Parts: sequence; structure tokens; C-alpha cells
Amino acid sequence: MDFGLGLPISAPARLLDWARSAEAHRFDSLALLDRLTFDNPEPLITLAALAGATSRIRLQTEVLLGPLRQTALLAKQVATLDRMSGGRFVLGIGVGGRADDHDAAGTPLHRRGRALDEQLPALRRIWRGEPYAGATIGPRPVTATGPEILIGGFARPALRRIAEHADGFLCAAPLSWAGPLVETVHEEWAAAGRTGRPRLVCQINVAVGSAAVVEQANRAVADYYAFTGRAGWGAPMTDPAQIAETVEAYREFGADELVFYCYGEDPSQVGALAEIVR
Repeated sequence: MDFGLGLPISAPARLLDWARSAEAHRFDSLALLDRLTFDNPEPLITLAALAGATSRIRLQTEVLLGPLRQTALLAKQVATLDRMSGGRFVLGIGVGGRADDHDAAGTPLHRRGRALDEQLPALRRIWRGEPYAGATIGPRPVTATGPEILIGGFARPALRRIAEHADGFLCAAPLSWAGPLVETVHEEWAAAGRTGRPRLVCQINVAVGSAAVVEQANRAVADYYAFTGRAGWGAPMTDPAQIAETVEAYREFGADELVFYCYGEDPSQVGALAEIVR
């Protein structure tokens, strides 16, 4: 099982330190979430900067809100990042469920699923070098059909979309109710006639280190999930023993990768997490 780090969003200037430390500690990926109406760094720009600070580690969005972006420009941005990183970029993509993001972008919330269904095959066509709106859009990505695509979501249409357009599933659900989602993904995969199996990337929120690091992470998580109205929703795991047990549970579950989302800013957490999982 691979291990990734979901980077904190409150201190963009510190992310170069996170990236260099993650690569030094042999993590497999760096991930960034995407929002528009929130105080977070734009993920494609940020990952481009991190690509220049690293040489091996994968860079992935979890998840990029595709319908907020114009398709041709998104295709160009992704292909550029893919080329500049030497093929290390993974496009995690989804529709987004926050009305304020779509309001700010001027995209209709009720059409977000259909918009992504139209966008995904168009991206593949552009990356293959086929004309889009009468023009060819470069550069071409490292792989002819484009980077690996992972789709996140919870509703059946989103899970069906994985079989139709993607290489794997970004599962943000807690392990306690992830099973039915993964079963549905496999059902849709088989129904679509896909061979092999979809890649499964799971996520957990963590905070390790001093009491100050844990307190900061708890505040950041509470702020990010305030829209749910659920106190304690997404609270990070802080006990190393519990984190280690959870890692083994995800390994048994069949996850191909587990991404530790860190909301505290201190990059010393990278080394602490490496000791837990390695």
C-alpha cells in the first residue's frame, strides 16, 4: 500500500518544506484539495511549484472541482503540469457539492454532474491531440491519453462515472461506511466491461506532534467542515497507535493508497508519520 500526504492549506509558503520532507521520507504522493470560496491555495498552481522542488513523488488533486473550470484551459493546465513534472501528476476530479463555489464560478450547481460527464471525454480527446472547437490544444501530456484520472464522490452517478471515464476511486468516506461505495464501484466497473480493477485511494485526517500542532489542526478542520453543522466532523486522529491500527485496517480493506490529510502547518509531522507507517 502506498502512502500520501494531504497538504495543509493554511500556510502555502511552507508547502515547499512539506514537499521536500515528504520526498526525503519516501512518501508516494502529495495531495491538495480544491475549493474556490475558501482560503486555500489553488491546487494546480501549487502543485506546479512543488513539482519543481521534487523529483520522484506523485502530485495529485483530491479532488479538483472540474465543472468550475473551462474545459480547454483545464486540459492545457493539466497537460502542462504533467509534462513539467515528468508524468508525475494524477488528476483527482469531482463535481463539488458546495453551492457557494459554483455561485462564485458562475456554474449551475444542478448541472455539475452533467458538466463533468461532458468534460471528462473532452479532456481525453484534447490530450490525444484531437481538435476541440476546431483547434488543437497543446502541449501533449507524457502519456498519450493523459494522466491517470481518479474520481471522488458518493452518489451512484459519481461511482458509475469512475467506470466510464477514470482509472480509480478517491474514497473520502470513513472506513466504517466505505465498503458499500467500493462494492458499487466494482459493480459498475464490471458492468462497463472494464478489465482489471479500479485503483482505490483512501483518506484520513491526522495530526501528530505537540499539543499546539494538534490544537491548530483541530481548529482548521472545524473551520473547513463548519458548513456541515456537525460538531467534530472530520476531527483528525492524533494517537500514533490508533493511526497505526487504522493503516492496517485500510491495508486489509484493500486500499492501494492511504493519504494522510494534515491540517496543522508544522512539517515535522512528515517525519512523525513516516515513523508510524514505515
